[in-house]
Amino acid sequence: MVGGGGREHALGWKIAQSNLVESVYYAPGNAGTVNNVPIQPCEFDRLSAFARSKNCFTIVGPEAPISTGIVDYFSARDLRIFGPSSGAAKIETSKSFAKDILRSNGIPTPEFSSFTDHQKAKDYVLKQSQDLVIKADGIAGGKGVIVCGSHEEAINAIEEIMVKRIFGEAGDRIVIEERIRGREVSLIALSDGDNIKAFPTCRDYKNIADGDIGPNTGGMGSFSPVPYVSRDLQREILHNIIDRTVSAMKSKSVPFTGFLYAGLMIDNKGKASALEFNARMGDPECQSLMVRMDSDLIEYLSFAEAGKLDDLPPMRWKEQTSVCVVMAARGYPSEYRKGQVIHGLKNTYPKEINIFHSGTTHDSVGRIATNGGRVLSVTALAQKLGEARQRVYEVVDEITWGENGQYFRKDIGTYST
Repeated sequence: MVGGGGREHALGWKIAQSNLVESVYYAPGNAGTVNNVPIQPCEFDRLSAFARSKNCFTIVGPEAPISTGIVDYFSARDLRIFGPSSGAAKIETSKSFAKDILRSNGIPTPEFSSFTDHQKAKDYVLKQSQDLVIKADGIAGGKGVIVCGSHEEAINAIEEIMVKRIFGEAGDRIVIEERIRGREVSLIALSDGDNIKAFPTCRDYKNIADGDIGPNTGGMGSFSPVPYVSRDLQREILHNIIDRTVSAMKSKSVPFTGFLYAGLMIDNKGKASALEFNARMGDPECQSLMVRMDSDLIEYLSFAEAGKLDDLPPMRWKEQTSVCVVMAARGYPSEYRKGQVIHGLKNTYPKEINIFHSGTTHDSVGRIATNGGRVLSVTALAQKLGEARQRVYEVVDEITWGENGQYFRKDIGTYST
């Protein structure tokens, strides 16, 4: 398992339950994972040597190794690995590439234009009558999207991204997109390049503060399934957006094998539009999904890697609802402290509770301490959404570090009607 976040902890936790698996190794892992290997996600030579020595099936979590070609590297050495090639990962690493695929194939998506010249981008903004969204073209840790409510905000966003370069080279090109309103949903599918198997719907919360305000983060929480997406609408999304995107990728000779994540908006008429794609499993959506999954995940990943996903039935899921609340270091996504000892992890919690680690490490005397912005993902299962919310926040309230050093949103699992 390449990576050290909550997504990787949750995937490994689920895979370790399989009778097909002898051991799960994490590179580099965190304080919540076992069998940690001190190799970083972009050290392809060391990762491949370890994988060969242990006869591993490798699964990639984060975007950095995917975008820089870990799958190509392993495949060239006849090592089994699950994830997209660097060419297929352009669906995430270049928003303009993704939007061009959507537009050229008639897949629903908001109107847009892309720019490499900041002055031309500003001139374009001044000619628009509707609100806009400004997006850095490249990957920016889930933070490269600025939703604007006026011309002034849009021009400031262009200045920040293209001139001040707050996202580095990810902002060399930007996408300016029509802002559409509605309710967000995430739909993730396994793809083998031809066929897909869908995960249930999820909803994540990107902004740092309650009410979806403040800066974007890597994700502050999630829940699954999403009540306002009917089964008919989910089937429509799979057919009109996910299936057609996979087919379009294949026709461009960059077949997509991996977790394909679609960020969608449902408008007030019940129609779905694709806002973005990720070439990986979502975090924290993964945590919400893994606790609901009844099927053997590694079986599906193995068949997808072999191009045989169609040989398997649909994945099975618990009928319960899951809610995941991310506990972060206060100050995230700006400056925050590390190295604070976490209290409450050894408390006894109900079996419906799982705590997945992200930014954690062991201090010099073996205590679990904070080591990142997003620290823990506390996940609860229950028959109803309100009950799952109550359970998860009861546990979150018992976990602390520093002098009120923990921070979390209090509205995860709620949504506007």
